[in-house]
Amino acid sequence: MSHNASLSFEVFPPKKEEEFENIFDFLRAAAKLHPDFISCTYGAGGSRAGKTIEIASFIQKELGIDAIAHITCVGFTHADLEKNCEALTAAGVNHVLALRGDRPQHMTDEQFNSREFFYATDLVRHLKEHTSLQISGACYPEKHFEAPSLEEDLIHLKEKVDAGVSSLVTQMFFDNTCFYRFIELVRAKGITVPIHAGIMPITTAKQLGTTVSLSGSSVPKELADLIATYGENKEDMRKAGIDYAVRQIQDLREHGVDGIHIYSMNKLKTTTEICALI
Repeated sequence: MSHNASLSFEVFPPKKEEEFENIFDFLRAAAKLHPDFISCTYGAGGSRAGKTIEIASFIQKELGIDAIAHITCVGFTHADLEKNCEALTAAGVNHVLALRGDRPQHMTDEQFNSREFFYATDLVRHLKEHTSLQISGACYPEKHFEAPSLEEDLIHLKEKVDAGVSSLVTQMFFDNTCFYRFIELVRAKGITVPIHAGIMPITTAKQLGTTVSLSGSSVPKELADLIATYGENKEDMRKAGIDYAVRQIQDLREHGVDGIHIYSMNKLKTTTEICALI
């Protein structure tokens, strides 16, 4: 088995102030799993931008692990972006994940349609021109749900990489054959940057109704059957979900994937158990 694949986690700023300290406990414990990097999302609708910087700075400076701060088109004007990048640099963070980002529920049509950055590629070009930050990007093994076709999605992905993206992280997926097919198509397009496979452990039946439906990822029969069988039993569902994620990761590593990026959902026990088994 190839063990050369990098390991990384995604965390998010907790929405409730009283839960904020818990993220640092999670990160201290997660650091003992020796991830190559930890990314921090841009919070709900960008309301936690300062928290993203605080968390990313802690990862980088206190833990000595490469921190990647998410930034989104939806969250920033040109002026806000400049301030945010200055704050990141001052906090010792030099790596960002440039995303279009989901439209916040409170954002009006007028606000959404008048945003200053429309696509992640616009953001990448601006960052490349005005900062010295390292830039990663996102990709969709089953195509972005708004893209008319996978081919068109790949053309835009190539534009984004050519604009200055040094590595890619995939949206969550549950069927490795989709990922392998995607990798073949991506490499055929001349995209050579490392691609980190995004893995989301499904440990409750509810997750399929929320997180997964938002991502546009398809649910293979094996995972659907597993939820039908264990969904009503909390502990059995948790074990089955962890087992599914572990088998998915083991298969990816055997196929020589560049990296495994675990969507941790700030859950230490689940993340630790998965890492112990892969």
